[in-house]
Amino acid sequence: MTLPPHDPTHENAPTGLISSTPPAAGEPAASPPAGKALLPSMLVTALTLFATYGGLIAILLPSQVALIDEKNKVANLAIVVTTSFVFTLFAQPLAGALSDRTRSRFGRRAPFMVMGAIVGAVFLFGLGSLRDILWITVFWVIIQVALNFLQAPLTTITADRFPRSRRGTASAMIGLGTQLGMTLGVMLAAALGSQIGIGYSTFGAAVLVVTVLFVLINKDWSSKQAAVDPFSWGGFFKGFWVNPRRHPDFAWAFGARFLLILGYFVVFSYQLYLLQDYIGMSLTEAQGASVTLTLAALVPTLIAVMLSGWWSDRVGRRKVFIYVASAIMVVGLSMPMFMPDMTGMIAMSVINGIGFGLYMSVDAALMTEVLPSEGTAAGKDLGILNVATNIPQAMSAAIAAIIITSFGGYSSLFVFAMVFVVLAAVATAPIRGVK
Repeated sequence: MTLPPHDPTHENAPTGLISSTPPAAGEPAASPPAGKALLPSMLVTALTLFATYGGLIAILLPSQVALIDEKNKVANLAIVVTTSFVFTLFAQPLAGALSDRTRSRFGRRAPFMVMGAIVGAVFLFGLGSLRDILWITVFWVIIQVALNFLQAPLTTITADRFPRSRRGTASAMIGLGTQLGMTLGVMLAAALGSQIGIGYSTFGAAVLVVTVLFVLINKDWSSKQAAVDPFSWGGFFKGFWVNPRRHPDFAWAFGARFLLILGYFVVFSYQLYLLQDYIGMSLTEAQGASVTLTLAALVPTLIAVMLSGWWSDRVGRRKVFIYVASAIMVVGLSMPMFMPDMTGMIAMSVINGIGFGLYMSVDAALMTEVLPSEGTAAGKDLGILNVATNIPQAMSAAIAAIIITSFGGYSSLFVFAMVFVVLAAVATAPIRGVK
């Protein structure tokens, strides 16, 4: 995240199959099998969501913070991002757990996706006009929580609607959308770098429109008459604890993703400042160079994402792809240390693109195969695993700031990243239920 012996949201279906019959009243909630439009819809929605993440995190937010106070930009960016971490820590598992229990004519996932898109868009429309770090932090926290409430149900659809034999392909669509989105988001944000307010509003509108279209085109079954366990606050919050002794594969998968994402994002989250202060560019030059780096990584990343998901389904293995991806990323992260110029940064982007592309699509499939309790609470459990993505992303700015100021400047970021990518590969090895 071994896979449950049946699909997590279709308890009465044969192994690896999704029932095409809506559940009767009083039966467990279920979703329809994937239609022809679902895979491309997942691709477009993931692309839009991660374009928003990429454009905001890599360009618009650091640019806005730098324009307010150039001298203290590193510390201020760390404050904004780290504060959002505190509030978004459990946003995805909370959204997943609530959606698991949601009973509505629109199904379980759609209400949360639409709600997250609306709230995120509204606050993105206002973020660009702010000139105070405190209010930027408040808006950023709300935006991050809202987008996490959108992302959690989207992630769970792979487990809801696809049998095990197709989850690598489905996960590859999310991975492909992630990589394309990060690239296009950085390009769009850089093009709008001098018009930050318009940039934020553009991403907000895109998220809202695409999410509404997704839920309209890929309608879920009504869950109004589905069975739901009696609710208690104690049981609800207790469900967020997954005993690592009883579910070691789940714990190792969580740890491995946490370590790799932290290693990757301590570099990615400070890419704009790396180009300014490590390579020696102006802010405008760095914004343009960010586009060059994302374009350099685009083709190798897309090839890696598409091949790895299909290939891992075909051979029935996940872990070997994680090992190869980690080794490739270590090589990529070393490039700027040997070539502290734009050539080194481009080499890092290309090589890292291959490694991260291999990792993302296969890891997403692996995560669906280590769910505890036979996957009967897929939304909540996948949300917990997604915390292993959210926490390191949120921590990365603060950790990077400490490393930069205390351990020899920007070059030490690359050493830190390589060590944590290796540790992530080591943490994957003990997972027994996935080959």
